[in-house]
Amino acid sequence: MSASEPAFARLAAGAMTDAAALPLAHEPVPADQVVAGAPETGYAPLDEPADGGRAGELGVWEMTPGTMRDVEVAEVFLVIAGRATVEFVEPALPAIELRPGSIVRLDAGMSTVWTVTETLRKLFIAR
Repeated sequence: MSASEPAFARLAAGAMTDAAALPLAHEPVPADQVVAGAPETGYAPLDEPADGGRAGELGVWEMTPGTMRDVEVAEVFLVIAGRATVEFVEPALPAIELRPGSIVRLDAGMSTVWTVTETLRKLFIAR
């Protein structure tokens, strides 16, 4: 975790965390990833992986409107709010439309382009 990433908001057994209302600090997307607009992203880890790596990490991620390219980590996510299109550059796959309730699996190394039209918030589990 870098100095700019927030500390883990530990999930306690039997307690509730509102992932839709969790405050996130946004940062501009690095210029080399921006395709259009001025998107920003925010991130809140909810629990650290048992082995200290990325696998099993649970968190909330958000992107404001705009378009960015990315290289993915292995994860499964559930869209909580917002709308976006994800284009798959490598491997070449059909684009998908994201909306609340969408569940998606990404493999590590996939090259994607995210176009967010309504601030997108997702709950993810790194695999």
